[in-house]
Amino acid sequence: MASGFFAILDDIAALMDDVAVTAKIATKKTAGILGDDLAVNAEKATGFLQSRELPVLWAITKGSFINKIIIVPVVFLLQVFLPVAITVILILGGFYLAYEGAEKIVEFIFHRKKKGVEVIQEITDDRELEKTKVKSAITTDFILSVEIVIIALGSVLDKELTLQILTVSVVALLATVGVYGIVALIVRMDDAGLGLMKRAPEKSFLHTMGNILVKSLPIVIKFLAFVGTIALLLVAGGIFIHNIDFLHHFMPTLPDILKEFLLGLIAGVLIVLVVMGGKALFKRKSQQDS
Repeated sequence: MASGFFAILDDIAALMDDVAVTAKIATKKTAGILGDDLAVNAEKATGFLQSRELPVLWAITKGSFINKIIIVPVVFLLQVFLPVAITVILILGGFYLAYEGAEKIVEFIFHRKKKGVEVIQEITDDRELEKTKVKSAITTDFILSVEIVIIALGSVLDKELTLQILTVSVVALLATVGVYGIVALIVRMDDAGLGLMKRAPEKSFLHTMGNILVKSLPIVIKFLAFVGTIALLLVAGGIFIHNIDFLHHFMPTLPDILKEFLLGLIAGVLIVLVVMGGKALFKRKSQQDS
């Protein structure tokens, strides 16, 4: 009986070793998407009142966990019964990411200064803005999570099913814990810096470090906003290139990163124009009806 028990433990240990190896390989292959996920969600988790930063981040993190719980079994089922659906889902997700990235660029270029009344209204209506940003962050996380799970699964397709499931689950868990753990550190940078400034004597090394952290946060946020926008377009373009055969062979001399960016930007701008046109038509029709 004892020997049987220890044999089971030995089998479990061997399986965990295999999972550790395959998870390491899968994580390397998803590193690019994880970096994009970090940049995008760090930008989406900022811009709130200090007291709301952690609740907002926790809401997004919970949404990310739920996304993974839904995505992992669905991707396994689709891989077995309807593999083409994975490609379709990825392409549709690519269009959404392209739209989000292009919309940010259009808003930055054509952004008009807001009047005082509008600024006051935004501050008053902060919880509605919070809900909108959380929903947007969870939706974007869902699409990026699909990409992460599919890449992780693709790296272990030659392994047995148990190892596939465990590897993909570990990568999915690490993606959420790792990404949002780092995001939490970023959004609380100023609080950590302020704490150092209060505790350390003025002109000391710790006081200087605290001052640097406080002053660096706005720069880091702006940088992440820029990187997050580029990441959205790159991921979208990458999805199109890897899943649409014509685009995969389109302009072969162009560097991949430039091709991905241009395809993501073109697709995003087209969707933005369609959405803006649809909104204008709807508004005109509503005015005519009234």
